[in-house]
Order: sequence, then structure tokens, then C-alpha cells
Amino acid sequence: MTVTNTGSGEPPTPAIDAHCPYYAAAMDLLSRRWAGAVLRALITGSMRFRDLAATIPGITDRMLSQRLKDLEAAGLVDRIVHPSTPVQIEYRLTDKGLALGGVLLHLNQWALEWITLPDKQSGDPDR
Repeated sequence: MTVTNTGSGEPPTPAIDAHCPYYAAAMDLLSRRWAGAVLRALITGSMRFRDLAATIPGITDRMLSQRLKDLEAAGLVDRIVHPSTPVQIEYRLTDKGLALGGVLLHLNQWALEWITLPDKQSGDPDR
């Protein structure tokens, strides 16, 4: 952020730089296919792999596995192994991921207000 002097005798006001490398890095992580959907699903609480896959229509097991690894490496998701027979693994948001959860819920609210989904079929009464 930079400070701009208006020249009118008023105190300088902060201006937003056109580029922020932190924002760019965050968007790079979040814009990966399915990353936002995985994070959004985990806002509701911890889930096992199969439950998480069932929550996200269209995601393949391979892609879900890759996104979970990426999000774990970024410190947003924890992988918890329960030593039982058979071994049970669940995924949950870390504190860092939970902090992002509020942003995702704001984005969700924006989407509810501003995004129009295409009709499933013409004349769909549920629209």
C-alpha cells in the first residue's frame, strides 16, 4: 500500500497498489481447480476422504487427493490418521484454513446475491 497526498491540505490517504505479490500468491493457490470447493466443504467440519468426495460433485479421487496434498502443504488442511483397524483418515482445516473460511463464506454470500446459475433445463420451476 502506498500513501497519496491529495495536495488539498488534507491528510494523505492510503491508496491500493495495482499489484500485491501476497494477493497473487493467494489467488494462485486458491484458483487451482477444485481448491476452493475442497476448502468450502471443509468449513462444515472434518471429513473422511469418501465423504469429502461425495460432497463435491464432479471431482475425481485423483484430483481430490492432489488438492488435499496441495492444501496440506500450504498449511490450510490437516490430515489426521486415526490408528484403528482399518486405519481411518480425516481432513480438517487448520487455524490458517479456518481464518480463510470467513473469506470463503463472504465469497459464498456474494455468489448467492450476484451469480445466476444456468437453467438445468428450460422451464425449470426450481430456479
